[in-house]
Amino acid sequence: MRRFLHCLLAVFCLPVLSAQTGSLIGTVSADGAPLDYATVTLKKSNYGTYSDEDGKFEFDKIPVGAYTINVSFLGYQSFDEKVVVEEGVTTALNIELMEQVGLLDEVVVTGTLKEVSRLESLVPVEVYTPAFFKKNPTPNIYEALQNVNGVRPQLNCQVCNTGDIHINGLEGPYTMVLIDGMPIVSSLATVYGLSGIPNSLIERMEIVKGPASSLYGSEAIGGLINIITKNPLNAPLVSADVMATSWQEYNVDLGVKLNAGKKLSILTGANYYNYDELVDNNGDNFTDVTLQERISVFQKWNFARKSNRLFTIAGRYYYENRWGGELDWNENYRGGDEVYGESIYTERIEFLSSYQLPTEEKLLLSTSFNSHDQNSVYGDLAYLAKQKIAFGQLTWDKQMGSHDLLLGTALRYTFYDDNTPATGGDDDNPFNQPDETWLPGVFFQDEIVLHQQHKLLLGLRYDYNKDHGNIFTPRFAYKWSLSDQDILRLNAGTGFRVVNLFTEEHAALTGAREVVIAEQLAPEQSYNLNLNYTRKTYLPQGGFVGFELAAWYTHFTNVIYPDYETNANQIIYDNLDGRAVTKGISTNIDVTLSNGLSLLLGATFMDVTTEENDIKKRQILTEQFTGTWALTYQFWDHKLALDYTGNIYGPMRLPLLGELDPRAPESPVWSIQNIQLTYRGKKNVEIYAGVKNLLNWTPWKNQDFPLIARAFDPFDRGVDFDNNGNVLATETNPNALTFDPSYVYGPNQGIRGFVGVRYMLK
Repeated sequence: MRRFLHCLLAVFCLPVLSAQTGSLIGTVSADGAPLDYATVTLKKSNYGTYSDEDGKFEFDKIPVGAYTINVSFLGYQSFDEKVVVEEGVTTALNIELMEQVGLLDEVVVTGTLKEVSRLESLVPVEVYTPAFFKKNPTPNIYEALQNVNGVRPQLNCQVCNTGDIHINGLEGPYTMVLIDGMPIVSSLATVYGLSGIPNSLIERMEIVKGPASSLYGSEAIGGLINIITKNPLNAPLVSADVMATSWQEYNVDLGVKLNAGKKLSILTGANYYNYDELVDNNGDNFTDVTLQERISVFQKWNFARKSNRLFTIAGRYYYENRWGGELDWNENYRGGDEVYGESIYTERIEFLSSYQLPTEEKLLLSTSFNSHDQNSVYGDLAYLAKQKIAFGQLTWDKQMGSHDLLLGTALRYTFYDDNTPATGGDDDNPFNQPDETWLPGVFFQDEIVLHQQHKLLLGLRYDYNKDHGNIFTPRFAYKWSLSDQDILRLNAGTGFRVVNLFTEEHAALTGAREVVIAEQLAPEQSYNLNLNYTRKTYLPQGGFVGFELAAWYTHFTNVIYPDYETNANQIIYDNLDGRAVTKGISTNIDVTLSNGLSLLLGATFMDVTTEENDIKKRQILTEQFTGTWALTYQFWDHKLALDYTGNIYGPMRLPLLGELDPRAPESPVWSIQNIQLTYRGKKNVEIYAGVKNLLNWTPWKNQDFPLIARAFDPFDRGVDFDNNGNVLATETNPNALTFDPSYVYGPNQGIRGFVGVRYMLK
């Protein structure tokens, strides 16, 4: 690997031919005063700088041509303007930034694979910046999403605390997670890799709720999350964020930027997290929170090219060691049946690249590769899995009159091997039948300007899967600008999903239940309709109010349904002989006032059901309503900011082991609330402190029976079964239970304080 990197660096650091050049100078000001440390970049190039203490900036000897200059500064609206650099000419600009009054004008790419203003996008896209996540600092993306309306991190196991992300009530496997538009986090990593993405990598996060399979293929059936990593041009020279909690959790984020001449910028980031304390507040002799140690190292290279063509390469290495279980467990018991523990070693390698071809037409080649190695034990049951995913995509972007065309072709290769029935493994030969899947596809999209107020998008994707044959996913979107303040969007389309059960369903891996696959499973299909209304209002005193209302309806066929209820000792998988429906309504209100007060409120009401043989049921572990809030007040005179964030969740139907299970069949209404104070009085330094989970809420406090069934007998030595494998009620087991850690709906970590320091040198 070291030899490869040295060779790669040598190749891209070769001298390039000289070109005709010119210069660009200017000043940046706000409210009539110079603005220092404003970020100034030339889009789609490797040129970037900062304004000095007099607000001045300069680009010297840059190739002649047309550029788009971008100027940004926290708290002010981003500035964009086209400029032409002529040979031997110094072009001067005077730029006045306006106060930022909202986030509706953010640039987004996820909805249509094109850079457009969020207001102009035909597909509703929600944008979240690092400033949002700093209101409730967390060590990874998984936890950070808890305050995003309609998005919920869902724990799937009381013992090892693995989880996934639900969007509008749909389970984690229906959500695609992208890094820079590439499907890095999928399948196996959907459950085991989310906690390894540090917040320090984020430039912004874009979320699309609803099917996006026509552009992104399988797994984007319910929505997608695109994590846009930092551009080395805009990144500070040095950044650091160190945080600790009263539970003795420690998190460190470090970032360093290096400009290797005028042609190459390199951003290197590292994240380390450690939690190594045994806590058992509920007294069941099991760890309340999984012990974890993880490290993530990230590097991104930006190359300057002729005609401002894009070329970036990025890579990441991630390792994690986590375990939970009985308090006296240690690694000497790993895989044995003396003391119960769940121990997971995860190792991942990821590569990303984007390369604009040297042609007159706008052709972009994007590639990614990831290797995921999982070594896990659940008591005396081992789950050993390897997954490799290679992905390549070529897109052609063409403007033709009123038509904005996008054509693309993609190829995805997935290698998956484990020691479960998914790959035919057994004890003698655990990796004997790996699954290899090629998924080629082509897609077409046309954005049509019908009128100044009316735009239409038509799209179609075709994929071929060896097991499921030809798959077509059409797409339709319509945008009506009712006025300068009001926008109405209508989106409709279909989605599909090819499933790997054992990478998605944690309960299938723990050994607590036998897995039964009842039939040859067909791919899931969805039909979706989404209506979105957005309104923005500027207040006379300089404030802003944004309002968004969305309603959706999604109908699923061939749903692969895990049946926990027919047999309490089994999980039976088959295609639902009926239908599944998710429908609901969601709203966001964003208020920013000139006095330093800002408020973001969100609420979602949903109904997620399955219907088979005329029997309709609510989906397990899906809340009926959810609310989120983020309240901030800036004390300008004291350079302080106060953040109050939180969420509230409605009742969920919970997975029981049978009719005699004494645990509650439904969760209560519950809420996690946090408060934070940030001091910005030191140059380049922020100091923050606060309290998480102010109400000290944990799920076990609302239960008269332990959450983990038969925690005293994790190997089921005291359980009797009949000839069909059903649990028998006995004098010593009157409720007919087995050991079960899958009864979980919320985090099990109580109130805790935290303190942290951020340092940034531009």
